[in-house]
Amino acid sequence: MATLLSTAVSAIGGAERPGQVTMARAVEKAITSGEHVAAQAGTGTGKSLAYLVPAIRHAVEKQTTVVVSTATIALQRQLVDRDLPRLAETLGPLLGTELRFAILKGRRNYLCLHRVQTGVPEEDEGPSLFDPQQLSTLGRQVKRLNEWAEETKTGDRDELVPGVSEQAWRHVAVTARECLGAQRCPHGTVCFSELARAEAGDAHIVVTNHALLAIDALEEFQVLPEHDVVIVDEAHELVDRVTSVATGDLSAAAVEMAARRCGRLIEEATADRLKEAAEGLGLLLEDLPAGRMDVLPPALGNALAAVRDAAHACVTALGPEKKDADPGDMAARKAARSSLEELHVTAVRTLEAFQPAMAERFDVVWLEKPFVQDGRPKRPPALHVAPIGVGGLLRTTLFEQRTAILTSATLTLGGSFEPLARQWGLPPLDESASGDAKTAAEGLARTATEKGEEVEVAWSGLDVGSPFDHPKAGILYVARHLPQPGRDGLPDAYLTEITELIEAAGGRTLGLFSSMRAARQAADELKDHLSHPLLCQGDDSTSLLVKQFAEDERTCLFGTLSLWQGVDVPGPSLQLVIMDRIPFPRPDDPVSSARSRAVAARGGNGFMAVAATHAALLLAQGAGRLLRSMDDRGVVAVLDPRLATARYGGFLKSTLPPFWATTDPDVVRGALRRLDAVSTQDRPTSLA
Repeated sequence: MATLLSTAVSAIGGAERPGQVTMARAVEKAITSGEHVAAQAGTGTGKSLAYLVPAIRHAVEKQTTVVVSTATIALQRQLVDRDLPRLAETLGPLLGTELRFAILKGRRNYLCLHRVQTGVPEEDEGPSLFDPQQLSTLGRQVKRLNEWAEETKTGDRDELVPGVSEQAWRHVAVTARECLGAQRCPHGTVCFSELARAEAGDAHIVVTNHALLAIDALEEFQVLPEHDVVIVDEAHELVDRVTSVATGDLSAAAVEMAARRCGRLIEEATADRLKEAAEGLGLLLEDLPAGRMDVLPPALGNALAAVRDAAHACVTALGPEKKDADPGDMAARKAARSSLEELHVTAVRTLEAFQPAMAERFDVVWLEKPFVQDGRPKRPPALHVAPIGVGGLLRTTLFEQRTAILTSATLTLGGSFEPLARQWGLPPLDESASGDAKTAAEGLARTATEKGEEVEVAWSGLDVGSPFDHPKAGILYVARHLPQPGRDGLPDAYLTEITELIEAAGGRTLGLFSSMRAARQAADELKDHLSHPLLCQGDDSTSLLVKQFAEDERTCLFGTLSLWQGVDVPGPSLQLVIMDRIPFPRPDDPVSSARSRAVAARGGNGFMAVAATHAALLLAQGAGRLLRSMDDRGVVAVLDPRLATARYGGFLKSTLPPFWATTDPDVVRGALRRLDAVSTQDRPTSLA
C-alpha cells in the first residue's frame, strides 16, 4: 500500500503527508476486515488519494466495483476529471490492468432523447411557451436544450453551462418511474442514462452523489451497480441529503397534474374525482397556518383520504401496462402512473404519521406556505412529510450490507465522533467523549434506530489531523463585547464591527451569515461605506461571484449557507472569515424541532443533540474556509458573544480548528493590518 500511495502522490504532484499514509492504511484495513471506519482528515491532507488508492487496488484485485459518493459537483469533477485519470495512468501498469472509472447520477440528471422528440405532454404544459410578441425565457431555454441535444455526448445536465431552469429541464428529462425502459424505448440503445449505467456497471470505481446513494437505498429497484465497498466523502452532509430524498411532498398542483395526466387515459368520471380532491385540498391548505403539524385537523384528514382514494381509483382504472402499446401511449401511461402512485404513497404516509396507534412518531409533517413576490404567491402551499431520523435506514441499507468508509474534514463534534455516528445509526463507540459530546449524542442512539431492532455494527473512528499549524496560521476572534444577536436584523454594533474588521484586513473578507436577509442587510448598508469592493450572493451566479472574489484580492463576498461549505479560495484573497452568529437551526424548522422533541421525550438533551450539533458542524465548515493552502494566514471572527459566554460554547469551540484565540478587538485588528501590509511580500510565519 505504501508503495502504491507513494507512486500515486509522486505522479500527481506534491509531497506525501503522514496523515495521508495513516488514512490510507485505515481504509485498507476497513476494506480487508469489513469494519467500517469514520476518518476525519483536515484540508490539505490529501484524503481523496488516501481512499482512492486502496479502493482501486481492492476493485482490481477482486474484480469488483467500489462506489465513491460525494455531496458536491465540484468534488465529483475533481475525482473524475483530475484524480482518477492520473491514477489510471500511474497505477494501471503496476496493477497489471486498465483502470476503469465512471460517474453515475440519477436518471433525472440526463437528457431523455424520447422526451426531446415527443415533447412534454399537453397536460403537463403550463402557460404557453410563446409570447405573442417574443419568445419567452422558458421557450428560449427549451430551444437551447433541443439544440444541445444534437451535440452533447453525455446528456449530463451538469455539463450544460450556463444551466437552465427546472421548468425548462422538465421538457427534456424524465424520472426513473416515467422512463419507458431500454427494451421498449425507441431510443433505448443510445439512451444517455442507460449508457452511463452500462459504463458504471463495468467500472472499478463509480463516482456518484449522496442523493443517488439514498435513492438506491430507498427504491425497490437497483440503481447502483453491485458493490461491496462504499466511500462516503463529505460525509457530514449525508444525513441531510438522505433526509431530503426521503421527504414526500403533496400540493393541490401536484394532484391536478396527476389528474390531467390520466384524464385522457381513463373514464372522465374517475379522473374528475381526483380533480375534485385537488380542489378541496387546495382550498384547505390556503386556510391552514404554516408550520409543523402535531395534530391532524379533521378536515385535512378527510382531504388527504379523498386524494388517497381517488389516486388509487385512477391507478386501478389505468390497468396493467400493455407490452405491445405504442411508445407514445406507453410514455403517457408511465407518466400518469408515476404521478398517481407518488400521490397515493405520500397521502398514505402523511395520514399514518398521525395515527394514534403509533407508539411514537417516525415522520414529521409540516405545511409550507408560499412567500409573496410582486404581489403574487411564488408557489402554491405544500405539505411535506419527512423522517425524523434516517439512522435506521442507513444502518440496514448501508452498514449491514457493505463496508463503508466515511470521511470529511469535519466529523468530530465536541471532540467526539459520537454525535454524527448516532445520526448515521452507528452504535456507541467513544466512552471517553467529553460530557457535552455525550450529551449531544444522547437520545439519538434510540431515535436513529427508528423501526427495527438494534444490530451490532463494528466501526472505528480516526482523526488523521491536519498539515496546518493552526495556532500559528490563524486566529479565532470572538467579539465578546458585542450584544447578543436579536431577531430584528443585524444591530448597528455588528455593522460597525464588520466595517472595522474589513478595513483592517484591507478587504479580503468572506462574510458568512446565518440568513440571506442578514447578508443582504450587511451588503446594502456597508457597500457605500467600505473602501473595498463588496459582492453579495444573489447578485450573480454563486460560481461567478466566488471567481470574481478570488481574482481581486481586495474584494469582499457576503453570503449564506452554500458559502459556509462551498468556497475554496487559497491565497491572499481570503484572509478574514466573518460569521455573524452561531448558526443554530431556526426554532420553527419542522425537522430539527421534531428531532429535538423526540430526543427530549427519551430523556436526552434535545438542544445539544440537534441544535448544538447542527451549529457545531456549520461553524467548523465555515472556519474551514480560511486555511486552504500551507501558506495561508488569517482570522476567523465570530461576532456572536455566546461562543465565549454560553455553557455550550465550549462544545462548539472544541469542534473548531485549534486556532490561537482572543476576544480582544485591538489585538485582532492589529494582526489583520500586519497581514495586509505584507500580503504581497513574504507571508508571515505566525500571527499569534
